[in-house]
Amino acid sequence: MQSVAESLERLGDLARTRSVARLADAFEAAGHELALVGGPVRDALLGRLVHDLDFTTDARPDDILKIVAPIADAVWDVGRQYGTIGARLGDDTVEITTYRSDSYDGTTRKPEVEFGDSLEGDLMRRDFTVNALALRLPEVRLVDPSGGVEDLMAGVLRTPSTPQISFGDDPLRMMRAARFTAQLGFTVDDETRDAMVAMADRIEIISAERVRDELSKLLQADEPRAGVELLVASGLAELVVPEIPALRLEVDEHHHHKDVYQHSLTVLEQAIGYEKERHAGEAPDLVLRLAAILHDIGKPATRRFEPGGAVSFYHHDLVGAKLARKRLTALRFDRATIDSVARLIELHLRFFGYADAQWTDSAVRRYVRDAGPELERLHMLTRADVTTRNRRKADRLGFAYDDLEARIRELQEQEELDSVRPDLNGEQVMSILGIRPGREVGQAMKFLLELRLDEGPLGEEEASRLLLAWWADR
Repeated sequence: MQSVAESLERLGDLARTRSVARLADAFEAAGHELALVGGPVRDALLGRLVHDLDFTTDARPDDILKIVAPIADAVWDVGRQYGTIGARLGDDTVEITTYRSDSYDGTTRKPEVEFGDSLEGDLMRRDFTVNALALRLPEVRLVDPSGGVEDLMAGVLRTPSTPQISFGDDPLRMMRAARFTAQLGFTVDDETRDAMVAMADRIEIISAERVRDELSKLLQADEPRAGVELLVASGLAELVVPEIPALRLEVDEHHHHKDVYQHSLTVLEQAIGYEKERHAGEAPDLVLRLAAILHDIGKPATRRFEPGGAVSFYHHDLVGAKLARKRLTALRFDRATIDSVARLIELHLRFFGYADAQWTDSAVRRYVRDAGPELERLHMLTRADVTTRNRRKADRLGFAYDDLEARIRELQEQEELDSVRPDLNGEQVMSILGIRPGREVGQAMKFLLELRLDEGPLGEEEASRLLLAWWADR
């Protein structure tokens, strides 16, 4: 964390930005309080980039609209029932929320919202002390009723009230603790951790969409491992994504095998490393990260003890793809994400045969065809899946994949491999064979595609000759 002087200077700079100053002046002129609150204040004190500007005020939603509309480029109703109004001022998007005091009744998924009257009261209902910080405007005064600055300096996550009250009000805060552990590198204090364990089952009243969003934010952190470990250790993962804690397969003295849970966490870390290396500056790739942490979830269901003490997991790639599809659907992920993650898990073992016996051009074409738009992600996932401590084995696999990627590039240049199609289209097939649209055309097209994958580009004349020979032999 930066020095106190540097932190205060950053807070002052934040308060003087054009958007913040305009809002502060407008609310003061209208006779209402305004404070920058939560994440922006925390990040400024930590020396992190401030992305979102969240404000809180004693003004009610209708009054917020009246104050903001004349100075904003656009205004929208984010959730008036929750007291939140959104606005765009220049390049900044802001949200302004009336002081609140909301709570859950313990059985439903939606909070009961009551507007509050004081900034301090609003801060005490927030999730963690490091987020219960506010900067009063326009006087630029830091408000910290629960010791959040001290917790920031110590790198500790603690709730402003008792964790039982905080998590009882909104059980999703337990998942947020895991997310902030990953994003900020903080640790959870003992009382808060104990409450997460004791109250984990309360997460079941939270909607799948909110759980999905929190899990996604955690996985998109720079270093999500600690957050995932906290989800598992607290028992929360057992309720929201049980396939991950199930990876902790017992290892007895007779059947030694790799710790699948720790292996999966390492694959996640290594996949993020490849992602940053190959796509520096781009947004985190949620699809790749989901595939990395879930790629071996088929192993518990497929584990078999073989003669001689060996352990096998035959077809865990196919089983894992089905399990991932089922879990991500339950968490309300979108169809494109589900399809991509399932496809990556299904294909993540395909490469390892290449390292043992170099593939033919036909096999390389099929690898690219089957991966489709997920090829680049499959490259990263497959490389990340090598976690062996045997340096010779790791080098052999790495060199083999280097060779495979080189061959893919070479074939792509020669054959436009990304769009492999038969040498003849459906109309040509019907004309050559003298048939009408129907199942036989589909069979012929399938034959031509397999021919194309096996032999590469043939040209129309040779493809026609082979098609007629196939037709005659049917």
